[in-house]
Amino acid sequence: MVARITTFAFEGIDAKPVDVQVQITSGQPFFTIVGLPDKAVGESRERVRAAFSAIGLALPPKRITVNLAPADLPKEGSHYDLAIALAILAAMGVIAPDALDGHAAIGEMSLDGSLGETVGVLPAAMAAIALDLRLICPEPSGPEAAWAGEGALAAPSLIAMINHFAGRSSLVPPIAGELDPPGAMPDLADVKGQDGAKRVLEIAAAGGHNLLFCGPPGSGKSMLAQRLPGLLPPLSATELLEVSQIQSVAGLLERGQLSRQRPFRAPHHSASMPALVGGGMKARPGEVSLAHHGVLFLDELPEFPAQVLDSLRQPLEDGAVVISRANRHVRYPARFQLVAAMNPCRCGGGPGTGACRRGPACARNYQSRISGPFFDRIDLFFDTPPVTAMDLSLPAPTEGSKEAAARVAGARAVQTERYADAADTGARPVNADAPARDIATIAAPDERAAALLSDAAARLALSARAYHRVLKVARTIADLDGSDSVARVHVAEALSYRRRLPDEQPAGAATGSLAQ
Repeated sequence: MVARITTFAFEGIDAKPVDVQVQITSGQPFFTIVGLPDKAVGESRERVRAAFSAIGLALPPKRITVNLAPADLPKEGSHYDLAIALAILAAMGVIAPDALDGHAAIGEMSLDGSLGETVGVLPAAMAAIALDLRLICPEPSGPEAAWAGEGALAAPSLIAMINHFAGRSSLVPPIAGELDPPGAMPDLADVKGQDGAKRVLEIAAAGGHNLLFCGPPGSGKSMLAQRLPGLLPPLSATELLEVSQIQSVAGLLERGQLSRQRPFRAPHHSASMPALVGGGMKARPGEVSLAHHGVLFLDELPEFPAQVLDSLRQPLEDGAVVISRANRHVRYPARFQLVAAMNPCRCGGGPGTGACRRGPACARNYQSRISGPFFDRIDLFFDTPPVTAMDLSLPAPTEGSKEAAARVAGARAVQTERYADAADTGARPVNADAPARDIATIAAPDERAAALLSDAAARLALSARAYHRVLKVARTIADLDGSDSVARVHVAEALSYRRRLPDEQPAGAATGSLAQ
């Protein structure tokens, strides 16, 4: 007789069903697991053996074969323990052979038979519901499973599962964890001066545009970037589910606590490529996926390795990361908003005392660490001037994040209606993700604006991508102004945020700045 139960293998955030089959036959005592298990899965037999001993059971002195089908799908992780243990119990006759029908199981066991918190429970619960199965998971992961819907079972230990199937006790279905209340967000009112930077930050928030601040040390670049999440609207229900699935696979959900606050990830510039885009031995999600539907902040941009930065070019366009292995491809969503900060040159490049005395050559050499195609994917470039003592002595601004967020919400509402079908393509309902085929319609400039854009495109040698991005930014500025059409003033402001090379600065501009 073969006992079986369903569990799941993870490919990205997709949970693939795995049929756990157990057969106990006569022969020399032997316990083997087949079906492309990794080391963690192979070690499951020792955890199962110890857990059985802890509850007073002994494995039969026979040949025990565990097959994880399909056999050509790699199996990774320790979450197969519970499914293997339950199938063995059914094969031994400890629980009824048909007791596991209609169930799926996921969970890691301790040596004493208790069940601990397991990664990936949320996508597994969603997959179980799609297959009309009832998921069995560890009690600490129960609140996470409950977010997928009713029907899950959460057990504290293996003995509790045996008593449940024997009818001696019943497991109480878990209750979904509460949404985390939004934490205190940094406020724009804390930033003195930098009115222009606040304006460009608002534009970036309203349209989902990628943004780069360039300025001398201490000019408030990082401070401004950290306030961007406070301007963004909370996650929608669909976005919340996608973000939570990624966090579940990455092991970042604690006791099923979900939050509608958008992710903000700020990796150090020493981060490796697998850490940033995902990968490693088990193809885990990287920072770009953990920032899905949120903000990825790269401080000291030129200090990141050039190869690591160039690996972001494809996710910035496609909104996803595909990690290729010899035997499989793993896809993680990665539709994030990029915000970066940098000094104009290695010396700092600010005007006044301590300014770079080597001129544009220093800035040119420093900025050449970043490839042109990467720069081409940034919509907004802004020079943050140094903050003076006079700025710091001024009273706090009367307008903060609350007022700016209200304007952003109004502009986003217009865009949500404009891109009502965006959910079908996986794109965000914001101007930054507008497909090229629709730009001529949604961001069509009037006659004077079109003439200005054509002249600027020739003078600045804009690529086709940059041309479209200027129109998208202009459309966002028009949305903030409540204008149905894209006028010359909107295009002019959008063009003012395009990058300039260090030796192209107008007279009086700060050495090495990126935009005028």
